[in-house]
Amino acid sequence: MLAGKVEDMLNTVVRQIAFYDFEQRVHMARREGELTPDAIGAIWMAVQKESLGPAFSYDDEYKYYWSYIGHFIHSPFYVYAYAFGDCLVNSLYAAYQTAPEGFQEKYLDMLKAGGVKRHKELLAPFGLDASDPAFWDKGLGVISGFVDELETL
Repeated sequence: MLAGKVEDMLNTVVRQIAFYDFEQRVHMARREGELTPDAIGAIWMAVQKESLGPAFSYDDEYKYYWSYIGHFIHSPFYVYAYAFGDCLVNSLYAAYQTAPEGFQEKYLDMLKAGGVKRHKELLAPFGLDASDPAFWDKGLGVISGFVDELETL
């Protein structure tokens, strides 16, 4: 179960951030002119190699895998929400671990607010601020802690 959770967390954070990076690079390159599928594929491969490292080998067809992911065309730049959501949940979990007293009440109040409040207001009772790099460190720290735990097993 722990291995599955770590895999899901890494896919959510690392993969989605790589997708966002790919989208940014493609849109920046497009400012210079039209892009061929091969040019987009070269950007795709560069991002994949940077995000996944040397542990993977890719065949020539993989450079066109970007075309299989429909949201690059139909809903660009929404993938950040996956990484944000995962880190938000992880940061809330870290806040719970640090101060469990009163957490449940604050959490239920946050859920009751629905979509009425912005995330800055919703996170304030937990002492969290998504504009602070420490917020992201907490979320990534939870992932790191699970990876460390998995390695000891």
